[in-house]
Amino acid sequence: MLWQAEGIGKGYASPVVVPPTVAIVGAGKLSHDVVAVIGGIEVHRRMPLSLTFDHRAATGGEAARFLKAMMDDLAAPN
Repeated sequence: MLWQAEGIGKGYASPVVVPPTVAIVGAGKLSHDVVAVIGGIEVHRRMPLSLTFDHRAATGGEAARFLKAMMDDLAAPN
């Protein structure tokens, strides 16, 4: 399940898992931020993500790998 915090005027929030759902991904507002890099500054797109899950259904390692894979997919150019 995907939940978007932008609709309630917030950039970031932690969604709540409601049974029988076992996990939910929260997506915040996409923004453009100035980031310091070696040799200067760049503008990067950022979107906060949070993953809330039932620990009886998945381990923390599985959840972390899922969120990392999702972040990699979102960051990859089309």
